Amino acid sequence: MEIPDPFSIAGVEIAHGTACDVAFPITTMATGTSSSLDVRVLHGARAGPAVFVSAAIHGDEIVGTAVIQRLAQALDPAALSGTVLLVPVANIFGFITHSRYLPDRRDLNRSFPGSAGGSLAGQLAHVFYREVVGRCQLGIDIHSAAIHRYNLPQIRIAAGNTRLVELAMAFGAPVIIESPLRDGSLRDLAQKQGVDMLLLEAGEALRFDRLSIETGVEGVERVLAHLGMIEADDGLSAVGIPARANRSVWVRAPRGGVVHAVRESGDPVRKGDVLARVSGLFGEDAAEMVSPVDGIIIGHATLPVVHQGDALFHIAAIDHPERVGAQIDSITEAILASEPEGSAQRLLDEDEVV
Repeated sequence: MEIPDPFSIAGVEIAHGTACDVAFPITTMATGTSSSLDVRVLHGARAGPAVFVSAAIHGDEIVGTAVIQRLAQALDPAALSGTVLLVPVANIFGFITHSRYLPDRRDLNRSFPGSAGGSLAGQLAHVFYREVVGRCQLGIDIHSAAIHRYNLPQIRIAAGNTRLVELAMAFGAPVIIESPLRDGSLRDLAQKQGVDMLLLEAGEALRFDRLSIETGVEGVERVLAHLGMIEADDGLSAVGIPARANRSVWVRAPRGGVVHAVRESGDPVRKGDVLARVSGLFGEDAAEMVSPVDGIIIGHATLPVVHQGDALFHIAAIDHPERVGAQIDSITEAILASEPEGSAQRLLDEDEVV
C-alpha cells in the first residue's frame, strides 16, 4: 500500500488518514471584521487523486452547502484513497446576505482567474483557484437555479471530453447537458488549466429539497467510488442511464398575467404539449404555452406572476423523454421510501436565465 506524503496547505501539514479545517484570509469588511474562505481537507490514508467539492459560489445557491455538510460527516479520511477538499461556501459574503453577488455587485463566477490586488471578487477568485482548484485534478461545483426558479438535478459538462462523460454517467443525475463555457467562469478557467469539472445544477436559491440534496450526496459518492477513492458501488449498473442533451430551449410567457402551470421540472413533454396557461387578472384571455420540442423539463419558474417574455420553462431536447421521466419518478419514490415512517415531506421554504 502506497502511503501518501502529508498534504501541505495554508502553512499546515495534514498527515495521511486525517482531516483538518483551514481558513484562507480574504479581506476585511467595513466594520474591520476579517473574512476567510473555509476549507475542510480530508487527506486519505492511501495515495490517490485530489478532488474538490464546492458550493455557494453564488451566495444564495445553498443546496450545495447541505450536500457538503452531509459529505463532511460521511467521508472518513482513514478509509480514503487520495484527498478531498470540501468548500461549503465559496462566496461567504453573498451567503450571509442571501445574495447571489458579492458586496461589490460582482459575480464571483465571472471573475476568474482574479488577482491578488484586484476587486473583492478578484481577490476571492484568485485565492479560491490558487489554493483549492489548482491543487486538484477534478472539481464538482454545485449550483442551483435563481430565486423563484427550480432546476431539476442535472450535470453540466464541457463538450468533447469523454472522461467527463464517464464521470457524469457515474454521478447519476437524471440529465447530462453539454453546455458552453462562459468567459471568467470557474469551469472555463479549470478547463484551460487542465482540471476536469462537473457542474451540478439542482433545486432553488435559498431553499433545500430532498431530491436535490440526495442526488448531490449520492452522486459525489459514486464519482469518488468510480475513481477508486472510497469503497462503494459507483452505481453505473443500478442508477440507470442518464439522458444526454446538447441543446435546450427556453419557453417564455406569451403575455403578462398569472400562470397556471400544467407541467413542472422532471416532466417529459412532447412537441405541442401544453406547459401552462397565462391569463389576465380576472382569468380572461388565457394563452397556452406549449413545448416546442420533445424533451424533459429541466427548470421552471415558481412565481406565478409574470411579465410578457419571462422565461418560465427550460426544456432539454432529448429523444424518448418518457424514459427519463420514469427514472426521475423512481428516484423520488426511493427518497420518499427512505424517510422514517410518519415523517413529514417538507419542501423548505443555469446558472442564469439566458
